[in-house]
Amino acid sequence: MIIPIRCFSCGKVVGHLWEEYKRRVDAGEDSKKVLDDLGLKRYCCRGLFLGNVDLIKKISAFKV
Repeated sequence: MIIPIRCFSCGKVVGHLWEEYKRRVDAGEDSKKVLDDLGLKRYCCRGLFLGNVDLIKKISAFKV
């Protein structure tokens, strides 16, 4: 799934935060701390990040 530009529930712009979130979590930081630092306080926005599965590289390997 590709991260949406806006939160589905509240409409907050969150698309620009995905790269920073992914980089910091891959580096070993706690997801809760990263989400707090990025300013994502609402449960809908946090769930959008925590529930996202980055499948674009796997899907792009298949031809249509």
